[in-house]
Parts: sequence; structure tokens; C-alpha cells
Amino acid sequence: MIPELKKTTEQKMQKSIEALKADLAKVRTGRAHAGLLDHVMVDYYGHPTPIKQVANITLIDARTIGVQPFEKGMGPKIEKAIRESDLGLNPAAQGDLIRVPMPPLTEERRRDLIKVVRHEGETAKVAIRNLRRDANQHLKDALKKHEISEDEERRAQDEIQKLTDKYVGEVDRLLAEKEKDLMAI
Repeated sequence: MIPELKKTTEQKMQKSIEALKADLAKVRTGRAHAGLLDHVMVDYYGHPTPIKQVANITLIDARTIGVQPFEKGMGPKIEKAIRESDLGLNPAAQGDLIRVPMPPLTEERRRDLIKVVRHEGETAKVAIRNLRRDANQHLKDALKKHEISEDEERRAQDEIQKLTDKYVGEVDRLLAEKEKDLMAI
């Protein structure tokens, strides 16, 4: 019972880390990367569709993303979707290719993005701590039902605390990395 509880708790904590990585990837730094447009939805024959399903996304250079639509008529719709996204980008069509230049970040914008990143990190830490609380509650319930001894409960709580510390440390490392990226000019 205890190994199973630890395993599921660790898997859920790992999923929290994966979710944080995905959220941090959406926060743009000064450099271009193809994953930046992943959450942009395009109107494709009346259905919102992820941009990567209607176009090929490439990096032209360090500060420019290239978007090549699969169909001729999709260019203006893709351009509009990128412009209206919350990314603050201004795409420009060049024939069939849509160029998306990355504007340089101002100092104020960098500070705002760091606040967003820290908020995402705090959300991930709260999720991890909630998982620890749930696991400890399961242990207490098992102790009340006399399924485990007090020593086993204490040992399991210590191990779950170590897992929590490990994943909170991982969140801190990811945040430090992203903040360093944001402050790099």
C-alpha cells in the first residue's frame, strides 16, 4: 500500500513539473522558438485548430519564426490568429511564408514576465504541496484503520516529504533558469 501511494504521488508531482515546463515555454524570452506558437488557435473551416496542424513552423533566424501554411487560403487567417493572440507579436506575410519577428523585450516587460513566471512557479509548488497533504491524509486514514503501524506511517511521511522537497527544488531550478533567460539581453 505504501509503495503504491509513494509511486502515484511521485507520478502526480512529475505531472505538475511537466505542466510548469509547458507554462514556462509559453512565456517568451527575446529569442524565437517554434513552441511559442503552440497554443495559438486558427479558425480552420469554422473550427479552432492548433496552428501546427495547419502550418509548418520553422525558425528563420534567432529572432524570427517562419510559418508556412499547408493550404493557400490559410495565410490571412493564420496571420490574424497570431496577431490576436496574447503574445504581442506582429506577423508579416511574404508570399506564402508568414514571418513572425520577435520584438526585443523592454526592461519593464521583462520584469512583468518574471512576475508571471514566479506566479506559475508558486502555482506548481502549491500543487505539489497539495499532493503531499493528500498522501499524508491517506497514511493517517490507513493508520486509523490499523492497516499500517505508526512507525510505517512516520517513515512514509518522511519519504513523501523528501519527494516534496525534491520536486519543489526542481520548480525553483526551472524558475531560476527561466528568469536568467528573461534577463539575458
